[in-house]
Amino acid sequence: MSAPLQDKVALVAGATRGAGRGIAVELGAAGATVYVTGRTTRARRSEYDRPETIEDTADLVTAAGGKGIAVPTDHLDRSQVKALVDRIADEQGRLDVLVNDIWGGEKLFEWDTPLWEHDLDNGLRLLKLAVETHAVTSHHALPLLLRHPGGLVVELTDGTAAYNAENYRVNFFYDLAKASVLRMAFALGHELGPRGATAVALTPGWLRSEMMLDGFGVREENWRDALERVPHFAISETPHYVGRAVAALAADADVARWNGQSLSSGGLARAYGFTDLDGSRPDAWRYLVEVQDAGKPADVTGYR
Repeated sequence: MSAPLQDKVALVAGATRGAGRGIAVELGAAGATVYVTGRTTRARRSEYDRPETIEDTADLVTAAGGKGIAVPTDHLDRSQVKALVDRIADEQGRLDVLVNDIWGGEKLFEWDTPLWEHDLDNGLRLLKLAVETHAVTSHHALPLLLRHPGGLVVELTDGTAAYNAENYRVNFFYDLAKASVLRMAFALGHELGPRGATAVALTPGWLRSEMMLDGFGVREENWRDALERVPHFAISETPHYVGRAVAALAADADVARWNGQSLSSGGLARAYGFTDLDGSRPDAWRYLVEVQDAGKPADVTGYR
């Protein structure tokens, strides 16, 4: 089995579930040592009150062929983040891939609710979780990442720069958070590029995360049962798909060609040739523009 990342060290910040877990596992499948962080452990749950834990993610990374290391971390706590990075430096002496996938906002935003009607405390909490955490983590982790040339920073968001520039996303706070992460990658590209590292923004498509599947009352094994309620869900993808996108980027000796850009799992699948677990290549953001937003009936022909 090929292990192109066998000597690489990654930090997936926000790897308890969803895209973060999928990314961590696929980096592990490529042979990487992966530090996975989050606030939910087997001993204590975050306010999400969900069963997924960072220890579970670490075990999945190891089972996939890498080495998973779980480190409980609140990325709003600067001392915890510094201790995390110090530990990676002490144990590994390097950091090759930083994935900022910290989010935690699903229970804080209100769909289609204007700013003046939205709960202000929840909105501001969302911004702290989705934006400040990324800045804190990068501040502490980037000096370690820059010790060796070729480092990669991946900022996870929702929506490409092109799509979000034209479309209002959910509400003021959600829209601002996702746009901010896109701009973070652009700015980091300018700061890291001349120093031998690469930063990109990356979005999955319609993600079949644990929470999304629960919301539809289905499991991964029978997810298509949800199409009766929401036919456009047919374009959805597993968290492994965006994970394979990150693994492909991390293994690309010419990854600097993407520096500062906004990328998607579907777009990178075309560039690198990887597929989702079922062998398909969902291209959700092209589908959204050309089919769903255009008011056409659900039909994924030519889009996966």
